[in-house]
Amino acid sequence: MFGTLSKWASFVKVSHTIFALPFALASMVVAARETRGWPGWRVFGLILLAMVCARTCAMAFNRIVDRRFDAANPRTAKRHLVTGEISLTSAIALCLLSGAGLIVAAGLLNPLCLWLSPVALFFVCFYSLTKRFTDFTHVWLGIALAIAPIGAWLAVEGRVSFLPAVAGSGGLEALKFGTTVPLVLALAVVLWLVGFDIIYATQDYEFDRSFGLHSLVVRWGLKNSLGVAFLAHIFMWGLLVVFGVLNGFRFAYWIGLVLILGLLVFEHIIARKRSLSWINLAFFKLNAVISMIFVSVTTVEVVFPWFRMHWY
Repeated sequence: MFGTLSKWASFVKVSHTIFALPFALASMVVAARETRGWPGWRVFGLILLAMVCARTCAMAFNRIVDRRFDAANPRTAKRHLVTGEISLTSAIALCLLSGAGLIVAAGLLNPLCLWLSPVALFFVCFYSLTKRFTDFTHVWLGIALAIAPIGAWLAVEGRVSFLPAVAGSGGLEALKFGTTVPLVLALAVVLWLVGFDIIYATQDYEFDRSFGLHSLVVRWGLKNSLGVAFLAHIFMWGLLVVFGVLNGFRFAYWIGLVLILGLLVFEHIIARKRSLSWINLAFFKLNAVISMIFVSVTTVEVVFPWFRMHWY
């Protein structure tokens, strides 16, 4: 049974959940700041279930529609659908069941999340088709991941509001600018994803060109696209600064941002080596650390306001 679970976890790359989930949890914590960042076990569990289901559906869909390209690409030729380790019927069933799971979880959260769940499913799945017709496939993937913090916010709030309201409980005196706050975070996620997905796409530069697949790497070449990736990450970091200002964050958050900036710069230094092992480090490990730092310092600022006030 462990072997079966491990196979399916590898099929949908469960480990990559570390990218979107921390940003969703950070958004949840800020949305629930008046209760010290905790919306209750029920809401937390449903957010987690919705995230897992959405991502599983998206990854299964990606493996299904890309199986022909995966078979031709030496880097992906050993994926489960290509080798027959997982059947196409099983993959389709997983995709449909996980999509249904997202809708059920959203419905149990609130009516707004229920109505928006098909929109979320469209974006997280449609990304897999974009490499066939647009060079901006990285932006589509960024939008798909950016749904996570918006969805988590709406799961807690249950409404859309762009009007500012004073968030004064727990010593937090900043203005809480309604849904503007998660939108800033969502845009930061888009730029973050664009940056590191361009780095990841450099692995398939030659293959994508020969098969007529689209990406910014194919369009602009390796050097120029890596420059765009760096700019995307700089603007992403700037939006995290705006996010901190909107929420009135201080000491812990700014220390976290300094660490994140250092990791982003290091990521781009090693990305230029274009070695597979270095790319994997830049793509997965460093970005996993970045997302964990972000959710950690955000949580500290919201849950422990006395820490912020004491050290500032």
